[in-house]
Amino acid sequence: MDQQLLSKTFVELADNLVADFDLIDFLRLLTDRCVGILDVSAAGVLLADLDGKLRVMAASDEQVRLLELFQLQNDEGPCLDCFRSGVPVTVPDLATEADRWPRFVAQAGERGFAAVQAHPMRLRNEVVGALNLFRSTPGPFDPVDAPIAQAMADVATISLLQQRSTDRSNLLNEQLQNALNSRVLIEQAKGKLAERLNTDMETAFTALRGYARAHNRRLSDVARAFIDGTEPLTGLVL
Repeated sequence: MDQQLLSKTFVELADNLVADFDLIDFLRLLTDRCVGILDVSAAGVLLADLDGKLRVMAASDEQVRLLELFQLQNDEGPCLDCFRSGVPVTVPDLATEADRWPRFVAQAGERGFAAVQAHPMRLRNEVVGALNLFRSTPGPFDPVDAPIAQAMADVATISLLQQRSTDRSNLLNEQLQNALNSRVLIEQAKGKLAERLNTDMETAFTALRGYARAHNRRLSDVARAFIDGTEPLTGLVL
């Protein structure tokens, strides 16, 4: 494990507790750092919306994003079980759970994932989502990684609530709804940019994110400006 990167990650996550931050970019940072620090191939974040319905809010790559979407659309999979139970779900070999989640296991295999570990994102007894870690090969997860992953999930949950005032539930709902709206804008911008540059969605997202960071702007604002064509966004290239 890269101890220096681990320390840097918790500093970055803590920085988001004291300043206005871009939630989508924050959650993408979380998934990227999970892949960089832990022994996993990919990571995703699911959060519940105003109606308690789970949504894909971040993914370290396009394949895991599509797998998370498949899981939600088919109402089947370990990440859903984690969210509903509020306890971690660890599956070292998905092939052994084909009877439990037949469609999910098949789809995960097609997308190159053979093991999964899901961690609840919770504050006390309230579960707001799940941090999901995937591996391309079967085998036991490193027991040292599990508490670190749960700590990351816990910090992310606190960050969602970092500006709470008098009514935490209302604030959480507002934050999640704003994040969902931002996510829609970003997905639209990704598709439009990918088509314009004749590239894939992941590369388009990296370009948008890089531009936002280079210009110290919120990712959702850059996405909106690109979709509307209200700014030239000079330098938005691969």
